[in-house]
Amino acid sequence: MSGVGMELRQLRYFVEVADTGGFGRAAERLHIVQPAVSQQIRRLERELGVRLFDRSTRHVRVTSEGERLLPEARAALAAADRVRSTAEHIKSGEGLVLRLGSGRAPGPEVRRVLDELPDSVRVHLSTRPQTELPDAVRTGELDAAFVRALAAAPGLHVCPMWTEQLVVALPAGHHLADRSELHLPDLAELPVRLAPRHRNPPFHDLITTAFAEHGIEPPNGPEFTNLIGTLADMAVADPSWTPFYAVGDPPAVRHIAFIPLAAPLLTTALVVASPQARAHGLLRPLRRLPCPDSEGGAS
Repeated sequence: MSGVGMELRQLRYFVEVADTGGFGRAAERLHIVQPAVSQQIRRLERELGVRLFDRSTRHVRVTSEGERLLPEARAALAAADRVRSTAEHIKSGEGLVLRLGSGRAPGPEVRRVLDELPDSVRVHLSTRPQTELPDAVRTGELDAAFVRALAAAPGLHVCPMWTEQLVVALPAGHHLADRSELHLPDLAELPVRLAPRHRNPPFHDLITTAFAEHGIEPPNGPEFTNLIGTLADMAVADPSWTPFYAVGDPPAVRHIAFIPLAAPLLTTALVVASPQARAHGLLRPLRRLPCPDSEGGAS
């Protein structure tokens, strides 16, 4: 192929000739002269290295190679039309679509933020595992994402938005179960159930860093699997505890108590490609915490 590159008008001429069955009829529909259509089709064929039309008969026919390329040409033209249409909507300030990501169970703060966005903004909310959200923003699949316990992400701007208390679950018969609030040193001797770090590195690091800051090393209990399964096992096994972030009322599990944990607090951050991103401009004013302007981290 040459280094000039194909043009959208060449693809449009290709589709028009294929649809009308002739260069002359295509030129009439395009309101240009026939030689211009023929010239651009020949240039497109040279660029692609593929013969698009069989000109050996009285009627112009699309070659088998052209038939294979025709759907792709139509798709490219449709995509270009969508780009133009979206640009017009952006310029007019109407119909803005925000592709926003969140964890599997969005909490009340996420819903509050969505409720406070202008009515002109339509939100497509995608829920997925926390570990997948930064990459989805990085690749452009999402405009922004709310990620829990994430302090920094390479190549992305991380803006802390709000904090929430974690919740401790432990057997209802344990002597700590009657407390109104717990501190990590209170739990230093009780086995803790944590998921392996690879399943949620930011949350795992938040808890283990807090242990280190308090100079404690609770015994390792059985592995955290999922919330309901872990709580059900805790209700019948030897005493242990697990921290989790609540996204509503705690699940109803017999013989398990739920107590707020004083610290560490769980920070939810807004992750965007850059501070100049449109999503950042829309969502940053709704934050509850200071937001730095540098990329890749948060204070």
